[in-house]
Amino acid sequence: MAIPHTLHSITHSAFSSDALTTCDKEPIHRPGAIQSYGLLLVADAQTLQVISGAGELEKRLTPQWLGQTLPSLLSQPSEIFLSPSSASALSVQGDKGEHFTIIVHQIDTYIVVELEPSTTHFPFTTHLLNEIDSISERFERSPNITTLCRQGADAFRKITGFDRVLLFQFLENGDGRVVAESRNELFPSLMHHHFPASDIPKQARALYLKNRVRSIPDAHTNATPLRPALPELATLDLSTVQMRAISPIHLQYLMNMQVTASASVSLIIDGALWGLITCHHATPHFLTRDLRTFCRTFSGIMSRQLHAKEELTAFQERLRSKNILDNIASELTTRETLDATLRTKLYSFMKLIPCDGFAIISAETITRQGTLPPDNILHEVQSWLTKHSPAGLYTHTRFQDVYPPAASWPDQMAGLTTITLPFAPTLTLLWGRVEVVQTIEWAGNPHKQLPDHNSILRPRHSFETWRQTVTGKAAPWSAEQTQATSRLRQILLTEHHKRMLTALNTRLEATLLERESLLEEKDLFIREVNHRVQNSLQMVSSFLHLQSHSAPTPETASALIEAKNRIAAINLVHRRLYQDKHLGVVDLARYLEELIDDVLTSCGTEWRQNLEMSLTAITIEIDRAINIGLIATELLINATKYAYNGSSGPLHITLSQHGQRLTLQIADQGENSNSPTGEGFGRRMIRNIVQTLNGTMSYTDLQPGLSATLSVPHKPLS
Repeated sequence: MAIPHTLHSITHSAFSSDALTTCDKEPIHRPGAIQSYGLLLVADAQTLQVISGAGELEKRLTPQWLGQTLPSLLSQPSEIFLSPSSASALSVQGDKGEHFTIIVHQIDTYIVVELEPSTTHFPFTTHLLNEIDSISERFERSPNITTLCRQGADAFRKITGFDRVLLFQFLENGDGRVVAESRNELFPSLMHHHFPASDIPKQARALYLKNRVRSIPDAHTNATPLRPALPELATLDLSTVQMRAISPIHLQYLMNMQVTASASVSLIIDGALWGLITCHHATPHFLTRDLRTFCRTFSGIMSRQLHAKEELTAFQERLRSKNILDNIASELTTRETLDATLRTKLYSFMKLIPCDGFAIISAETITRQGTLPPDNILHEVQSWLTKHSPAGLYTHTRFQDVYPPAASWPDQMAGLTTITLPFAPTLTLLWGRVEVVQTIEWAGNPHKQLPDHNSILRPRHSFETWRQTVTGKAAPWSAEQTQATSRLRQILLTEHHKRMLTALNTRLEATLLERESLLEEKDLFIREVNHRVQNSLQMVSSFLHLQSHSAPTPETASALIEAKNRIAAINLVHRRLYQDKHLGVVDLARYLEELIDDVLTSCGTEWRQNLEMSLTAITIEIDRAINIGLIATELLINATKYAYNGSSGPLHITLSQHGQRLTLQIADQGENSNSPTGEGFGRRMIRNIVQTLNGTMSYTDLQPGLSATLSVPHKPLS
């Protein structure tokens, strides 16, 4: 309706009350009729037999058309109907010498054939191809969208011959605006005029996406319905049919605008309807198939150029924003707090998002620049934003619609874009824009006449300029500007987290240094204690050694030597422990090797010559190592005393690990070795230590020799 004509359905030739229904509910893709300038045939897709038709078929084609097959009726091979194309190059001659272009469609289970008069044949000549190439070059050289649209309107009117060509762009709210115009003196100018979204109902916009070119050669002719009106054809979808009948409401619009012929060509970008090329003519004006092909080509070229120009504009804005954001990010690496640093960058923030005023708001402080409401109002706005912007971003061009107090100060801030940062305290960055009072020129009153008591919606009768003044609204924020605020918020959050992490690392490093200092003091203290313990053990060992030389009996001397060896085992563990960098653990194999060497040295060098050892490296806690060392010392002393009657002989010592247990085995080959049965001090000590270790001790008579095996649980240390 209005400028871009809508494709409403028609089943009657007159504008009856039954036909003038509410626009959005009208099934405009199922009109059940065609415009009277052409003919239509409907055939069964399986048999190709004609079952219905529309137009003056008897007068212009043949009286006997119903029931015939399409090949025989149109004198064409069956193949063109079995593989239909929407733009066939074939034609047929009627009874009175009239030529028709054949256009074939397959719709559900039917073959639909349009017969369009070709008396004004307009061939796709080399001249027209050259014109298209020239138009494409001019479009590429256009510096902006405004120039491109103006050139497009002029070129389209030159080729198609319409009296007025309007280039109509859809706005974000669904309304439309004329952005370019080319006309002669027969029609008034509608440049910059707006049209409400209701002028083009949803189903009409959907059809513009399916069929890019729509033509009405003569709005004053009557529509011709399908006949016979078969029930199964009542829902036949004629969306792709060029001659589909026009809505009575839209035809009334054209008459109210004093338009006789019109056409609409879709401009589609990324699958969405960007706008329309709308054409008006004061007299009947027919677009041939070749011209419609040109219109589709022209639409594709112009749509691609519009997309390219929009992408270039967006890219330039994104590049500008990126440079400013990079500069802001580079200046954040200072020793000042982030809050203090941000308050020195007001100019950069206002340059990033053009605005009339900018402020950084916290609970205690507001730093501001430009035109904004008073500080107390800004604090109230911040409180409102913390509840209504959970994502931390908020944008509105008419703030009073959601925040009624804003209606009192549109000259200070009508629209705003904000970033809320979850710092302590909360920080808000606010860009404000004052109202821009607009006078919008509508092509007639945009408020349609209300339905009457019969629920009939009447089209507007006047399209004279109707002016509307819009107040309380700021200039809109572009998508690139909104994206820039989102990226800025991410930069500031990242910087905040980085500073928090740096501060945390600093505190952690200080704590670690303090801990290391304490550990060093503790280690020094423990080593000093160990040194004194070793000195004490050495003194006791030396005292026992001296006492053994002056013992009154051999038995006493032997007992003193055994005590000395046990103390040596404990002393060795202490010495090994503080030579290792891991306090609290010891390599059991190395410890046993040194311990055995010390014990056998005190027994005589010949014992070392008969020793065979196989020790697996096993890391073990120091307390368990001492206990195992005491057991090994006791077993070695017993072997040296009893296995060979005081003489030396072979000894086999093995340390191994099997799963979660470790095994220590000491074996000799002495003739006098028997399983221990006594209850001396050594045996009692071994039994108590084995119980402490939750282990087992077993003895095997080797005949000759004795094998003592210690098995204790062991879980590898992490």
